Amino acid sequence: MDYHTLSIAITDKIATVTLNRPELRNAFNEQAIAELALAFDELGRNELVRAIVLAANGPAFCAGADLNWMKKMAGYSHDENHADALRLADMLRTIYLCPKPTIAKVQGDCYAGGMGLVAACDIVVAAEGVNFCLSEVKLGLIPATISPYVIKAMGEQAARRYFITAERFDATVAQRLGFAHEVVPLEELDITVMGIVRGLVSNSPHAVGEAKKLVREIVGQPVSDALLDDTARRIAEIRASGEGREGVSSFLEKRKPSWLN
Repeated sequence: MDYHTLSIAITDKIATVTLNRPELRNAFNEQAIAELALAFDELGRNELVRAIVLAANGPAFCAGADLNWMKKMAGYSHDENHADALRLADMLRTIYLCPKPTIAKVQGDCYAGGMGLVAACDIVVAAEGVNFCLSEVKLGLIPATISPYVIKAMGEQAARRYFITAERFDATVAQRLGFAHEVVPLEELDITVMGIVRGLVSNSPHAVGEAKKLVREIVGQPVSDALLDDTARRIAEIRASGEGREGVSSFLEKRKPSWLN
């Protein structure tokens, strides 16, 4: 497919999805939402891809919703608004549930819905000086569709503050809240992200996917007999899997596992 709001490149098992509307601060509209959903769905199923980097062109990472799109939404009926919001929610879920590890490379300011894109990724690396803002209430709106991911990323107590104040906070605060994993000088952003990605692609693809599912499905559960049985079943299944057997054998035989060949 020809993408108009994104650029996509695949090199050495690493896919880079780049938001490519720099003149609009990479704000998204219906087309950008549809293209992001399609890109992450297709890359998630691409056996040649081991990791996906979400990046952006220009000085801003993502300013949230495109103003022209917002003007159009103002004339929508309730049902049209609901359907439109569901498309955004589905796109964010596609990123969140992507079977491949996802890394957000945040080079510039990230506002509103852009924070949802970042929060839906597994790993977040931001440049020093980047600002974040959940600005919806300034416009009489709420960060509803992005809330499941942003609350998971920054925690309930931080969300209680920033959802209602619409304050800007910088990358250092984002890291302290747990929203960003690493904060580095802008000139070190590429090398830092590539270091993380190279580590990811050296791991068992099947185990990485199962580890992602493990976090999603175990978090918040009580430590019950059912949970113990579930975790025991998971490790038993992966021990018996092809990559599980190959990983242990290659370690004992002091050779590279087959997925590195």
